[in-house]
Amino acid sequence: MVSLILVSGGDIASVNQANALLRMAKWKNIPDVEGLKAYSYKDVRMWWMPDGCLWEDNLDKRWELVTGETPNEVIFPSRHSAASGKPSLTLHHIGTMQVPPNETPAYGGKAGDCPPPNPRLAPWWRELNSVASDFEDFDLSLETTHHGPWMETPSLFIEIGSTDKTWGHLAAADLLAGIIFRGLGLDDGEGIGNWNGEGTVVITLGGGHYAPRGNMLGMHENVWLGHMLATYALPFARDENGSISGMWETSIRRAIRSTQSAFPGGNIVCSMDKKAFKGWQRQAIRDLLDELNIPLLKSKQIIG
Repeated sequence: MVSLILVSGGDIASVNQANALLRMAKWKNIPDVEGLKAYSYKDVRMWWMPDGCLWEDNLDKRWELVTGETPNEVIFPSRHSAASGKPSLTLHHIGTMQVPPNETPAYGGKAGDCPPPNPRLAPWWRELNSVASDFEDFDLSLETTHHGPWMETPSLFIEIGSTDKTWGHLAAADLLAGIIFRGLGLDDGEGIGNWNGEGTVVITLGGGHYAPRGNMLGMHENVWLGHMLATYALPFARDENGSISGMWETSIRRAIRSTQSAFPGGNIVCSMDKKAFKGWQRQAIRDLLDELNIPLLKSKQIIG
């Protein structure tokens, strides 16, 4: 089993994080994989894509096919784009579970599904908040689950945002690379965010893209974060007879299934932003979670 870092060669934020990682240890050049350069240090591998990764599906299986090594997680150092233009440092899981099967996701991924979330997300979020005190001009935030690529291995994106004015910020790249380095135990430590079967694994439902509920819950040591679904990832429809449809149910079912696979034996619960839904939508969600035997808890019930 290896941890796989996927570098986007056409993304300066990704390249800068990768170069910072290469400076932190004596990585070894290993034979090209699919004709693309790759490096090794301890049980971590770094693989450079020529451009971006959003449409590069099955990278985990492709690595294993060539090398014989099975990735147990994939980390994507990346840039983050936002219309606000505000400098930011973000983390998020990936998936496009709200996209109907007959549509092609706009930014990669598999319609109607999501890869397993990486258990490291919440611990790395706490680490980011701990070490970024000098980055007062940067917003720190989680993002809800979105975009590609598709794979079957727990994954996360760690990003510098949000325009070309900050994508190349070297100090930000060094900061995030340090989190990856320590987080994967490359500093001879135990790593940050190794799933130990303890605590509460939270799937959040509703709210904005920048995951205010996840941001708050994830700061608590006993909390792990599975998929976080913004309101837009839970599309509802209801006809004149009251019949409910839409991809909301698929989104929740897929989020729960993949989160369970990433946290074997975990205490999986959901937390809902009630203000994000109408009464009939809230009841539909409650009924589905009852069917799936997943508790729906208030924040105070989760963090004590």
